Amino acid sequence: MSLQNRVAIVTGAGSGIGRASSLALLKIGMRVVIVDLDENGGGETLRLAKEQGGDAMFIRADVSKQAEVENYVAVAMEAYGRIDVFHNNAGFLGTPTLLTEHSEDMFDKIIAINLKGVFLGLKYVLKVMEAQHSGVIINTSSAAGIHSQSYMAAYSASKHGVVGLTRTAAAEFGPKGIRINAICPGGVLTNMTKGMDLDNPEHNGPLRRPASPEEIANVVVFLAGDESSYMNGAIVPVDGGLTS
Repeated sequence: MSLQNRVAIVTGAGSGIGRASSLALLKIGMRVVIVDLDENGGGETLRLAKEQGGDAMFIRADVSKQAEVENYVAVAMEAYGRIDVFHNNAGFLGTPTLLTEHSEDMFDKIIAINLKGVFLGLKYVLKVMEAQHSGVIINTSSAAGIHSQSYMAAYSASKHGVVGLTRTAAAEFGPKGIRINAICPGGVLTNMTKGMDLDNPEHNGPLRRPASPEEIANVVVFLAGDESSYMNGAIVPVDGGLTS
């Protein structure tokens, strides 16, 4: 099945991996609903989409709020009538902190965006895909969702949770014609990772460098298409060998 004219929703699309995957999906002919809390970032992704001739729209939403998730799904359906691909990507890193010094407020914020946001996206997009009897979902976990990382207790817990949600959803909805996988990026040069010493080879895997957002987006495009048609419930490291 060609992805030409199919419809994708990408959350966290105002920058980084989400922007790169939005533009990559548009490049292969998909129509893309850009979702982000940051109006400036989302607007810039939309501008870039239009610049390359893509069919796209922007919806501002806080992925941790049920009503706003329901709304972006409803607006996408009103505009395009279906959802074929969902890159469930929005995330928040927070400040690396020793577990005993982690504030409750920061823990709650990280879990709300990274885990609850993925859960809510799955809940409402899966209802659409179940009615269609088709669809592909790519959740964004992290290398921190595969193994522990010091000073990142809440982030690591949230991303381990995304792995659990992915596997459960894949088991429940695979029989209904819906494939659900997760990508686990390592260090990626994005706005979220500014201030982290990612250019230090010691902080990366065997490739000794961080990834570009476009390198992660290439894997999203692969998982969205028929080339990955027998992949379901897969947890895919895209980390230069960091977790190998």
